[in-house]
Amino acid sequence: MKFEVYQDKKGEWRWRLKHNNGNILATSSEGYKAKADALKCVDNVKSSKDAPVNMV
Repeated sequence: MKFEVYQDKKGEWRWRLKHNNGNILATSSEGYKAKADALKCVDNVKSSKDAPVNMV
């Protein structure tokens, strides 16, 4: 899997997580004015790997 950081049509920065087969598994819910903010969000997602899964 890999994260991709890109600019959308509005010029805002977004991220998406893609599986090796090309399927998009997750995307940013908002655009960011600064690329650094999108990268920080990617880091936050990476660090959440130990977050519990709640069944609702």
